[in-house]
Amino acid sequence: MSVRGDDRGAAAAEFAVVVPAVLLVVALAAGTLAAAGRQVRLEQAAAQAARLSARGEADARVAGIVSTVAGGAVDAVSMEGDLICVTVSAPLGLAVPLPDLTARSCALSGGG
Repeated sequence: MSVRGDDRGAAAAEFAVVVPAVLLVVALAAGTLAAAGRQVRLEQAAAQAARLSARGEADARVAGIVSTVAGGAVDAVSMEGDLICVTVSAPLGLAVPLPDLTARSCALSGGG
């Protein structure tokens, strides 16, 4: 005589454990992709800001480009020999306590 009543509800219990784990992995993957995309936009904004600064554009215009392209802010503009370097940062955009994203780019000064 076989007792099969012991397995009742096992599938539902396994499903209840697996679904939240799968949702967590999917959410983390989506968040990672979003952060990677924002980092790429931030690097592009830093490069554009460095080029504009090297041409002698106003600081407000440089900050506006960074804000428009990546939703970030200019942290520092520095001269390093013939180069003008711009450091920018932007919030991660996720509800996790991680540091802001940062990017730095340099451009050859126009001699101005």
